Amino acid sequence: MKVDRQQDKSRQSALEPDGNRPGKRNSASVRSAAPVFVVGCPRSGTTLLYHMLTSAGGFANYRSESNVFNLLGPKFGGLHSSRDRKALLDVWLKSKLFRMSKLDPGEISARIISDCRSAGDFLRIVMQEVADAQGATRWADCTPEHLLYMREIKRQIPHALFIHIVRDGRDVALSYVKQGWSHPLPWDRDDLLGVAGLYWKWLIRQGRKQRESLGANYCEIRFEDLVAKPRETLSELGSFIDHDLDYERIQRAGVGSVSEPNTSFSDEGASFNPVGRWKSKMTAGEIVAFESLVGDSLAQLGYELSSAPGHTKSLHAARMRAVYPALFEVKHWARTKTPLGRFLRLERIEIEQ
Repeated sequence: MKVDRQQDKSRQSALEPDGNRPGKRNSASVRSAAPVFVVGCPRSGTTLLYHMLTSAGGFANYRSESNVFNLLGPKFGGLHSSRDRKALLDVWLKSKLFRMSKLDPGEISARIISDCRSAGDFLRIVMQEVADAQGATRWADCTPEHLLYMREIKRQIPHALFIHIVRDGRDVALSYVKQGWSHPLPWDRDDLLGVAGLYWKWLIRQGRKQRESLGANYCEIRFEDLVAKPRETLSELGSFIDHDLDYERIQRAGVGSVSEPNTSFSDEGASFNPVGRWKSKMTAGEIVAFESLVGDSLAQLGYELSSAPGHTKSLHAARMRAVYPALFEVKHWARTKTPLGRFLRLERIEIEQ
């Protein structure tokens, strides 16, 4: 499968200088130095792809999600004022997010206070300092939830490149349930898989709505292609980000999940296979019920349905398909726009400590 690259009449927008970039690196930027954002629904292979990039050489290795646009920036007023930046530092310097950077707290604090005016500035400053400390030429971010914020990231970091990795929703839902991440309403507590599938569908659609505005700086790949055809898929990705993603070098370096799979099913042993796991772990009834909820999205993304067409509609499915996307929208709005959302963000940051 070819990498799905959003076409634009000109790729020049990805090559223009970043006049807003603070700090010591303010020379004209080119695609080969542009930051790369690996995004997608959680449990879709974002970590694997990020570790492949860092294993390829040239990329800074930051072994944590940055959570800048989904948590830190909104929580601390967009970081526009020195008061907000100081409040962020009070929390961030005590968290795992900072510890994984291995930066000097005094030096990075001084740079953030003096040079940072937005979430994009914060991420650029921190990640460029990490890259400089490691002798790397560029950096990448792997926060799956940044899928919802691509337009804003592009506004603040104009040269950002986005790789949206998509995985079969049936396998994603199984992993979600295994992790305990599916949270249905009380009357749907027996349909954990279905609720996880509806979240997968909602999140992917939210991400794909932004493709047009991102132009040639956006591409999509399938997790299954990355696993089954890694050389071909990595070659096409390498062309997109203008970076040598040599498969043999990646395998030799073996950073993180390249050599130790980040799986929810560690009990599989020698039979480990992350592709099509749903075929053996879902019952026939679960498959029919699941595809009645998200079969349209599975088919649109090129995944073959298992259930017969006549079994894809029910009143139960219609209710869930109406209720849960609206619920996800409301939750996202509350987290983004309300004081309660700021409080919940702080809780999530503290969990990372």
